Amino acid sequence: MKRPVTLRWIVFVVVALVINFPIISTLITAFKSRAEVARNPSLWIEAPTLENFVTVLTVSDRLNVYQYLLNSVVAATIGAVLPLILCFPIAWAMARRGYGAGILFPLIVNLRALPLIIFAIPLYVMYSAIGLLDTKLGLGLILAVVNLPLALMLMVNAVAELPVELEEAARMDGARLPRLLIKVVLPLCRPAFVTTFVFGFITAWNEFLFGLMLTTQNAVPVTVGASFFFATSGGGVQWGVAAAVMIVAALPPLVLGLVMYRRITGSMVAGAVKG
Repeated sequence: MKRPVTLRWIVFVVVALVINFPIISTLITAFKSRAEVARNPSLWIEAPTLENFVTVLTVSDRLNVYQYLLNSVVAATIGAVLPLILCFPIAWAMARRGYGAGILFPLIVNLRALPLIIFAIPLYVMYSAIGLLDTKLGLGLILAVVNLPLALMLMVNAVAELPVELEEAARMDGARLPRLLIKVVLPLCRPAFVTTFVFGFITAWNEFLFGLMLTTQNAVPVTVGASFFFATSGGGVQWGVAAAVMIVAALPPLVLGLVMYRRITGSMVAGAVKG
């Protein structure tokens, strides 16, 4: 009995190491000096150092990782919360009344299959005309559009799984539609809200294309700002600093995912165990 269990753990460890090798390699490189990175490309650290993280976390005239992180937090929050506000009543109308379920729903969901680059030029022209270039609000709005298909799909599925009898009982008690949605449907959809928010926040945080095209200085997200740390005055790449800034940039969504992990998994399997 012990041999299959041991073999299972060996396979698990090997697969985990292979899948996470890029992350492990980046983390190790972040603790190496520039000289050691050049002479020792292995996963062994001869002399651990924090100088790369000090370089990243030190504010200069040109580089400010704290501002980049703040820009990403604001834009990603807008990009994750706004789709929830918009999609919740729409999802109820689609799931309960069938409005737009045949045409609008598949149209919005399939928008995510289109390459985002085709929207870049029209968005740049439009943002230039209305003054949203290089603003956190402008970046957050387009990130909200990116998250709309996923948010709508998860919200429609969540509402469709709720027992209709609960809503009928609320109507018999005199609840009008706004009160019905806020007091009855919304609390029951809370796990789906958490899941949608986490996925939306991570998707918005990792978005690079629109951050590169629509920001220049005041609203640069960390995904774009991280690239500013790579180059040296001689034109080379500071691999240790690059690894350190990538680790710093990955921490907020990683922490959010770990904190919300149980709620996400509970929401994802809720429909599967429904009798």
